[in-house]
Amino acid sequence: MRVLVVEDHPKLADYLRKGLTENGYVVDVAADGIDGRHLAVNGEYDIVVLDVMLPGLDGFAVLKAIRAAKDVAVLMLTARDQVEDRVRGLQDGADDYLVKPFAFSELLARLTALRRRGVRSGGTSEPTVLTLGDLQLDLARRKASRGGQALELTNKEFLILALLMRRRGEVLSRTVIAEQVWDMNFDSDTNVVEVAVRRLRAKLDDPFETPMLRTVRGMGYVLESA
Repeated sequence: MRVLVVEDHPKLADYLRKGLTENGYVVDVAADGIDGRHLAVNGEYDIVVLDVMLPGLDGFAVLKAIRAAKDVAVLMLTARDQVEDRVRGLQDGADDYLVKPFAFSELLARLTALRRRGVRSGGTSEPTVLTLGDLQLDLARRKASRGGQALELTNKEFLILALLMRRRGEVLSRTVIAEQVWDMNFDSDTNVVEVAVRRLRAKLDDPFETPMLRTVRGMGYVLESA
């Protein structure tokens, strides 16, 4: 599931990106209302987590632009605790509202509720189980199997596999994988991605006759059906 976080406080934005990524979401972040509006209107997201107090454009203006362009679930965040602000956000088309400070577990619960309800997507949100050939990935239970055989994956290996399955058939560079899974500005001198992919391949491909995880020299990695 793809989530856009529009939040101008760097520490909170980084905290949300890391937490959501660790829970299986693919996350983009915008630091102001102008960038947030552009990404939300032109990108493909399942949910937008939108702060109200933003530089450039406030969250209400971004919300109106989103609603004029498309249907996507919007969860608004704000430090304001006045009823009028919550009412305004809901009247303008927000699907849910969370007042700062909040527990991350509550944010996760609200995102899960939006997924289950299929808000703004007609019930066509991403399935909780991804399948490619004889490979299955249960996002909700954090379990993977191939040919009916359980794969014992670390958290990072699971996140890499989930990213590759969501974008199956697409060659993903080391930079993309590092940014999505480790939330890091990629250092070309580090081999953290290669090491993690090598360990994933040992579990995903080595015990089976036909490999699925392929290296494209000079470009990255791609997951294909066996």
